[in-house]
Amino acid sequence: MTSAITEVSGSRDELARRLRGFRHVQRLAYECAEAVAAQLRPGVTEREAARMQRVWLRERGVRDWFHLPFAWFGDRTAFTGFRIPLQFFPTNRRLEAGMPFILDMAPVHQGFTADIGYSGCLGPHPVHDRLLADLEAHRTLILDQVRERRTLREIYQNVERLMARQGYTNRHRAYPFGVIAHKVGRVRERSWSPQVFGFGTQSLKGLAGDALHGHRDGWSPLWSPYTFSDHPPQPGLWAVEPHLGFRGTGAKFEEILVVTDSRDPEQSAFWLDDDLPHVRRWAEEKAA
Repeated sequence: MTSAITEVSGSRDELARRLRGFRHVQRLAYECAEAVAAQLRPGVTEREAARMQRVWLRERGVRDWFHLPFAWFGDRTAFTGFRIPLQFFPTNRRLEAGMPFILDMAPVHQGFTADIGYSGCLGPHPVHDRLLADLEAHRTLILDQVRERRTLREIYQNVERLMARQGYTNRHRAYPFGVIAHKVGRVRERSWSPQVFGFGTQSLKGLAGDALHGHRDGWSPLWSPYTFSDHPPQPGLWAVEPHLGFRGTGAKFEEILVVTDSRDPEQSAFWLDDDLPHVRRWAEEKAA
């Protein structure tokens, strides 16, 4: 995987070309999520939903992954009782009417990486609807504070405070290292790449390389509540995933945030794409 700075350096035309590649694969992943969500029915298992994502993306040319697709149903959307990493992997939990779900996938296509999270529900669920609506404030807060060049650790803490004011618990605390985001980048395109515990080896090598490089220079490719994230945002592309939980119901979005070294606040950080399902949902709710 290329370094964080490499992704946002070079000429404006070169940057635009790279971002088009990342935007394309991110949209492809969200198209997959919407297509699979539309096929979900009572009785489908998490493993079947994860397989549906893999098949859909492979039919469209995906041969490598940052990580293989996940699916979480019911109280597993809030990571209820999660204690070890193996609990994140898809299970035989069956979807039921009125049950929330999350689809999470990280394909690599033509050398570009995306990592997305899609929250839905199989029928009406007022609590889930409220969680989705309240995520909008987190998207705004994260962007504003990255532009202010606050430290990643401080932004994390402010996201957590906002969740508490909203009456929710922070479920991305359950992820390894409690991360709310991690760096993504390009990888060398290959027809096939092996996985280790569901993660692509090329992407893992790149993340490890960034961790080593960042350790020397005082930054981390993982955005966490711990001291190793106590530094300003590093230029690069970050897959950001605030995850809210309330009494066994969870919801999140995950998408790419672009961070540059520009002195122009609007160019110093921006979401890669504003035409995504959760953003469209918020706009439609306001219009209604």
